Amino acid sequence: MRVVADTGPLNYLLLIGQIDLLPHLFDGVCVPRAVQVELSHRDAPDAVRLWIAGDPDWLTVCPDPMIEEDALRMLDEGERAAIALAIALRADLILMDDRAGVGAARARAFAVTGTLGILDLAARRGLIDLERAVTRLRGTSFRCRPALLDALLDRHRAEMGASDRGARDILEHDAEKEPGSPRPSRDPAQA
Repeated sequence: MRVVADTGPLNYLLLIGQIDLLPHLFDGVCVPRAVQVELSHRDAPDAVRLWIAGDPDWLTVCPDPMIEEDALRMLDEGERAAIALAIALRADLILMDDRAGVGAARARAFAVTGTLGILDLAARRGLIDLERAVTRLRGTSFRCRPALLDALLDRHRAEMGASDRGARDILEHDAEKEPGSPRPSRDPAQA
């Protein structure tokens, strides 16, 4: 899978200590030079500048492609270059948070996910504690409607509850098959 990232998701994953999710979720990530420059900017948080200077082996920095479409010129430089790179590489996925950039990418038929989508995917794969990650994200300058974060957490809790109930049902069913087996506790903390 060819993945191109904009600045936003990389920045926020770094700030909440979850940047190492990306190589677990994807084989590699490409960024245009413009994104590298934004991450290196003197106004970027120290942790972000240090990380990008460390040249992670799973991150590929590509030259900024020429931007042929006038419609992309309305976007910030990072979003514009990320979409242009995705077009040039025929990327399968763009990591981007900016609304205008997401709309422009989707208008060009790209699959797009942002910081929340990455955290959701990682939580579904059991790689992170989503509640803890969202709490840390709320402590950054990340902007979205609070109801969106609450809905994500509620859905995740409901899915985890269903998963826990399913595991208990399997345990109970298996215990009923074997005579003399102790019945599992109904208390999930003891299961």
